[in-house]
Amino acid sequence: MRDMIIRTLSLLAFLATWWLLALVNASVQWVPAVMIPTPPQVLEAGWDIRELVPGDIAISLMRVFEGFLIAAVLGVLLGCLSGSSRFAENIIDPVLEVLRPIPPLAFLPIFIIWFGLGEASKVLMIAFSAFFIIYVNTYQGVRYADPLLMRAALSLGASKRQAFFGIGLPSAMPEIFTGLRLGIGMAFFVLVAAELIAADSGMGFRIQEARWQFRVDRMFFGAALIGMIGFILFAVLKFAESKLLAWKPRREAH
Repeated sequence: MRDMIIRTLSLLAFLATWWLLALVNASVQWVPAVMIPTPPQVLEAGWDIRELVPGDIAISLMRVFEGFLIAAVLGVLLGCLSGSSRFAENIIDPVLEVLRPIPPLAFLPIFIIWFGLGEASKVLMIAFSAFFIIYVNTYQGVRYADPLLMRAALSLGASKRQAFFGIGLPSAMPEIFTGLRLGIGMAFFVLVAAELIAADSGMGFRIQEARWQFRVDRMFFGAALIGMIGFILFAVLKFAESKLLAWKPRREAH
């Protein structure tokens, strides 16, 4: 309960600081007042386009979920293979280590040329971007599973497959969930970039449209909307993690 109160007060303090900064700027005119709208002005801008918001959210979430699902399946699968098998690691890891340092947005023009301006280029771009974070976290979790427990299981007659599914994979789940949370954050980042460049719908496109119209209040609304949806998705993943990993003791923060 105390944590919830502190978190709520933190958000309220952020909103109050934003509102105060906008009001002070309106009086002092550091920059034109339209550049820093107040929270009520942002809400009013969102209300003006309320009939467009559900459709934008739906199409953007569909793109995120499709891309994230591809990234999650491939990232967890290949991460488990590389983490549990030195042979698989020697095959998979060199290729991924070459591709991983390249900024995902550098591939966006290539994806557009290959797959056009339709949904495929956006979904695959999201999948490509989120994949590496999920893969690396899965690999780390599986590779550094408790070696004493693994050796104990093998010495007691368990096969490598049984030891992996009974010890290696469960012990790697916290790292896997960390990768999933970071991956969905990257998915939203790339989604907005893709929709800014090559879309005629979605939350990113709506921000770009607001830029063309010089509607900073609508740009703020679009950014806040993305932030709220991302916050909800993070909370869902965190809740799923707490249920699936209820067996794992948590260290209390001080």
